Amino acid sequence: MKILIRDIFFAAFVIIQLAGTDIYAQESAGNSTDTVVVINVDGVCEMCKERIETVAKDKKGVRDAVWDIESKKLKLVYNPLLVTVEKIQCSIADAGHDNDYEKAKDKVYEKLPACCRYREINHPKEKPGENNLNNNAGNTVVTQVVKGVVLEENKQGSFVPLMGASVVWLGTNTGVVTDTAGVFIIKNEKGYGRLVISYTGYEPDTLVVTNAEELKIILASGRQLNEVTVSAKQRSTYLSSLNPIRTQVMTERELFKAACCNLSESFETNPSVDVSYNDAVTGSKQIQLLGLSGNYTQLTVENLPGPRGLATPFGLNFIPGPWVESIQLNKGVGSVVNGYESIAGQINIELKKPATAEKLYLNAYINDMTKTDLNLVLTEKFGKNWSTALLLHDNFQTKKNVDYNDDGFRDMTTGNLFTAVNRWNYNGGKGFESQLGFKILNDDLTGGQTSFDPDKDKFTTRSYGLGINTRRYEVFAKAGYVFPGKKYKSIGLQLSAFDHKQDSYFGMTSYKGRQKNFYANLIYQSIIGTTAHKFRTGMSFLSDNYDELFNSIKYQRQETVPGAFFEYTFTPVEKFNVVAGMRADHNSLFGWFATPRLHIRYEPVTGTTIRLSAGRGQRTANIFAENNSVFVSSRQMNILTASAGKAYGLDPEIAWNKGLSVDQKFKLFKRNANLGLDFFRNDFQQQVIVDLEDARQVKFYNLDGKSYSNSFQAEMNMEPARKLEVRLAYRFFDVKATYGNQLLQKPFTAKHRAFTNLAYEISSWKIDYTFNYNGSKRITNTTANPAIYQRQANSDSYILMNAQVTKTIGKKNPVDLYIGGENLTNFLQGDVIVSADSPFGPYFDASLVWGPVSGRLIYAGFRYKIK
Repeated sequence: MKILIRDIFFAAFVIIQLAGTDIYAQESAGNSTDTVVVINVDGVCEMCKERIETVAKDKKGVRDAVWDIESKKLKLVYNPLLVTVEKIQCSIADAGHDNDYEKAKDKVYEKLPACCRYREINHPKEKPGENNLNNNAGNTVVTQVVKGVVLEENKQGSFVPLMGASVVWLGTNTGVVTDTAGVFIIKNEKGYGRLVISYTGYEPDTLVVTNAEELKIILASGRQLNEVTVSAKQRSTYLSSLNPIRTQVMTERELFKAACCNLSESFETNPSVDVSYNDAVTGSKQIQLLGLSGNYTQLTVENLPGPRGLATPFGLNFIPGPWVESIQLNKGVGSVVNGYESIAGQINIELKKPATAEKLYLNAYINDMTKTDLNLVLTEKFGKNWSTALLLHDNFQTKKNVDYNDDGFRDMTTGNLFTAVNRWNYNGGKGFESQLGFKILNDDLTGGQTSFDPDKDKFTTRSYGLGINTRRYEVFAKAGYVFPGKKYKSIGLQLSAFDHKQDSYFGMTSYKGRQKNFYANLIYQSIIGTTAHKFRTGMSFLSDNYDELFNSIKYQRQETVPGAFFEYTFTPVEKFNVVAGMRADHNSLFGWFATPRLHIRYEPVTGTTIRLSAGRGQRTANIFAENNSVFVSSRQMNILTASAGKAYGLDPEIAWNKGLSVDQKFKLFKRNANLGLDFFRNDFQQQVIVDLEDARQVKFYNLDGKSYSNSFQAEMNMEPARKLEVRLAYRFFDVKATYGNQLLQKPFTAKHRAFTNLAYEISSWKIDYTFNYNGSKRITNTTANPAIYQRQANSDSYILMNAQVTKTIGKKNPVDLYIGGENLTNFLQGDVIVSADSPFGPYFDASLVWGPVSGRLIYAGFRYKIK
């Protein structure tokens, strides 16, 4: 078919030439002075296409340039009054590409990437003594080539082309990259027998070519096809070397290394993110990134607002792990397109999609505390355009006497969480695609002393207990259009809304909250002249209506933020990118503010990537929702320096983040390895301080002094033996803030952390092991308490170990059986609750948590898929 199409193109051009138009023809192009010309330009791949078109479009007077890989024809639309076709051809030759008018100089040609060496592929030289067996004198004999296509197999078993995959003969610099259809053509020199294929997100591997004829090579999940042995596996976690924003992608394979019942457990094998309990009673967890609490990390679900505001303390529990397709993590400030709130970083969650997820996915989990999780994902297609997915999750814990440290309090809350998502996707096939859906959630938790009975003891001093009921309803929609023939040009609209209600009590303290949210984001994307100059621009609108009742005190506010943004991407060469963005927003409480952000990527040599980032972030603190842990204490709450018309009378939080990272790829043990180093500095210009230094109270006030964080991390990934992946990391934090008039280390944050993850596969077995060393942490001052209720100034350092073994049965519809353990060393923080024997007394405090609050945990489960 491709040969036929190429011949038709060639015949059409011959007809034009015979008609007397030679190499160009006049036609209407939107301007009476424009001329359309078609010329021959040599090239071989997509990189050639981009180079040829960019050079041509850079000439003053050229309105458009389109080069066809198959026919080698370049169509130009230009103004002959401003530029001649000969000058355009000279510029193209200066870039390394032969054409009808001028041949590229050999020195220039030899500097082209190996995949662009069209002379070797289009006109290979005949070697003496080879292929001279034909009796017909004058016959042209060419060296044989290997032609193939590189594909991946999606989750529905269909083959999808991989554009830009690298194909290189082993031990040489001879190579090409695949085009938009995944196709490549590479010269087959004598002695060459092994092709190396690599692609972002996959471990490179070797293809054994068993004969010298034209071969059709298909890369598809380690299968052997057409006399070529193919073996490639996707890395469980990888970095895109081309993205100016350093984004780490955690795939489903990474998430399968642990049970991952919810999002909080999805980071157990990631050294960049810490997950810890907020307190010893509620079971809520928080993440830490760059040494800062999760409040400063923007959490999104498919680039729409995720759990935020009142959902902050339990939001990580609201996203089931088995629903997650992948997680994208970037440290520091993100793109201005996604808003202004990211300070420490952004975590974006991609859920299973109707068009690509398994037809049926079933997961069940149970642990030795009797906590049970059930997950079901169903997808269905309707005709050519519509597809839908139903995601269901239910977890429950009924055993209320789990008390490993014998302090009389339940180590885990009991109750039930049910959540469901129904999403629909429409793909018109002509550039238009849309999706819409809704989510419901109901969560009932009960905690406190093992003797607590909510029907009898609620709001009494007979027994201490807590209850948290959360109801959440969400709707979301997206629509996007890609302009035909202009893949770089698109427009999209994102919409979401939710209604979040929490009704809770903590001993004798009650807290009720409701948040209504609406979000809209309109994005337009195109280029300025050439694809070297890209931009995204648009407008956004965010509205939050808060209604909170703490005991008998009401806190209400309406916060609306309309804004606009512009982001420019400059890519003069493949090894250098700059992304510069600016937002302007107006907050109904705090007025106008600007958000500038800058990202730079530079690749001085192949395999070495350097990135710089800097920018501003701003957010509004929700002091009650973000500090539910202090509700489980006898501390008095005091809001200082309050001003009317602001959120709780406090200023917004503003910070500037700067970052530097270096990623180096290399060979170790004859296999690919990489080393990543990153350093981030965060300086708060304004911050809401949560001061726990007085054991009798918690104070909220605006920062008056310094507050900063320094974060350094070194991470190495390697494969010392076949199918044995090793990840090593070390991290250092220096996080300080001014409490009162003292600059102190941030409490409950370890300066030092060391991390190791081992993943080994053998046949149908997978073994995963994770080691975590956590250094000492500062504990807030308790000297105001009686000696029996005082705690040491710094915690002990400790080690946590997790492991999991997975057995896969079947291939067509595989079943994964897994068993694992967490906190295998059975380490427990001693005396985690201050005054546990007198929970209604003045010294009770369950918020001073620095280590595990429950002991060794053993779990088991299974995953079943129908593709």
